Amino acid sequence: MLDHLGEFKRDFFAGELTENNIGDEVRLLGWAESVRDHGGVIFINLRDKEGIIQVVFDPSKSPKEEVEKAKKVRLEYVIGVLGRVERRPAGTENPKIPTGNIEVIGQKLLILNTCDILPFPIEDDINVNEEVRLKYRYLDIRRNKMFKNLLLRHEVYQKTREYLAGHGFLEVETPMLTKSTPEGARDFLVPSRLEKGKFYALPQSPQLFKQILMVGGIERYFQIVKCFRDEDLRKDRQPEFTQIDFEMSFVDEEDVMAISEGLIHYLWKEILGIELKLPFPRITYKEAIEKYGTDKPDLRYGLELVDISDIAKEVELKVFRNVVESGGLVKSINIKGGAKLTRKEIDELTNEAINFGAKGMAWIKLENGKETSPILKFFTDEQKQKIYERLNAEDKDLLIFIADTYETTHRVLGFLRKIIAEKMNLIPQGQWKFIWVVDFPLVEWDEEENRLVALHHPFTSPKEEDLDKLDEAINNKEIALNFKSRAYDLVLNGEEIGGGSIRIHRPDIQKKIFEMLNISEEEAEEKFGFLIQALKYGAPPHGGLAFGLDRIVALMTGSDSIREVIAFPKTQKGNCPLTGAPDFVAQEQLDELGIEVEISVKEGDR
Repeated sequence: MLDHLGEFKRDFFAGELTENNIGDEVRLLGWAESVRDHGGVIFINLRDKEGIIQVVFDPSKSPKEEVEKAKKVRLEYVIGVLGRVERRPAGTENPKIPTGNIEVIGQKLLILNTCDILPFPIEDDINVNEEVRLKYRYLDIRRNKMFKNLLLRHEVYQKTREYLAGHGFLEVETPMLTKSTPEGARDFLVPSRLEKGKFYALPQSPQLFKQILMVGGIERYFQIVKCFRDEDLRKDRQPEFTQIDFEMSFVDEEDVMAISEGLIHYLWKEILGIELKLPFPRITYKEAIEKYGTDKPDLRYGLELVDISDIAKEVELKVFRNVVESGGLVKSINIKGGAKLTRKEIDELTNEAINFGAKGMAWIKLENGKETSPILKFFTDEQKQKIYERLNAEDKDLLIFIADTYETTHRVLGFLRKIIAEKMNLIPQGQWKFIWVVDFPLVEWDEEENRLVALHHPFTSPKEEDLDKLDEAINNKEIALNFKSRAYDLVLNGEEIGGGSIRIHRPDIQKKIFEMLNISEEEAEEKFGFLIQALKYGAPPHGGLAFGLDRIVALMTGSDSIREVIAFPKTQKGNCPLTGAPDFVAQEQLDELGIEVEISVKEGDR
């Protein structure tokens, strides 16, 4: 076995070879993806980053000593091959790979490294625990599917820079070690060695710095940036994630949305070869909630929410009547063809509704001219007919109902809508349904903190028509809760892929917003003083948007989780199986930082 290449240098990648190379002598380097011994003739599929080529060591065509060497090759050995390209014998072609009509007759073989027994096969369709894949991520990345995911991610980086730089944006880096400004998710903290007792925070976003860049006259900034949030994880969240972040001066919502659409259009066309239709449709936050039960609606299927509260308040079913009389809602979804669901499946939907916060779920099944439901006796024929007409109900349909507060009814039906679509196979593949959600509320009420909080962040500008009512709103939460913001989210197939807003650029307005959010002058100065100070020095009107790059790439590749498009992701518990992070550190390191660690051990962990 050799541990060096010497004068052996690759002159072709495996996937680059074509029938035009027949007769050429080539040097290849890569991994042995498969090894087969057919009566002393050794077939090795050599893989590199561009593809696969079959290499043959045949005693009638290859030096004897090289054939003997080829017999020692095992899966994932690192090898070099010098050989001649030939057409494969008739009947042995492999149409599954681009190089399937040719092969390389080996004349020299270098074994550059061996490989231990693999923990899982290097194949696309493997059934392996994800934690094992992450522990051996370097092997996982060798799989064609993972490699292509990372290749597409690379292309998104390059095309993003190409587009934004071409539209006058300047790429500027912002600090990774900054001040803790907790407003939403928890910060990751980094202790300072030089000033013991003080901490940096890893940025949740570059929000404050990009606004300051606008004050600095940059006018058009962008950055592909790492962000950090210490929050509970799921398939579309990571403690560290990547944003395509940009900000613009002297703009309104239309300008920011136009640049955003242009970038998405460019990515889809250049990378996927898909021409998207612009402009993307828009829907207000209120319409999205009331029609789909969510502010990130999936438009690839129907199952729209229908309000029947006016009918429900007249029926004998007390649950319906009481909810409406107390200011709540009764809403329904007509599941077309849903009558085929069994009672067990309907009960499972009911349990899901309860898990999402409802007190229960009512239903009516229409099948073979019959009505089936535990609640039918509480409706007159006229009331039933009104409901059926409202819902466009017909034979073979299943109608489900949720009766609760405005917020709970919409939230539960929004979740059920997605579950039903998946269960009924209603989600078409290969469709790209983009939609802007606009006119978000500026603030919402936080029961735990007993105060108003910003729906997006406290630097989002209210609508122009609400500015004159800011003084009243400081002491009147009902007025504040009716304020609309100049925010906008871009949603794709039920996933929020980007969001932004026009920012507050006047210090007097920012001060009033802080008052409305019950953030004192002292607290505002402590958390955001450097931004407030900057706004006093001629801050231009500005706004921007941040795209979730991980989520965009996951959607473009058809991946179920953003972990499939990140080279070295964390698990849902925030662990890295590859490196073992997070981990304990040496006491000497803690002493340097002036930190004492107190570990609480549960009784069951002793």
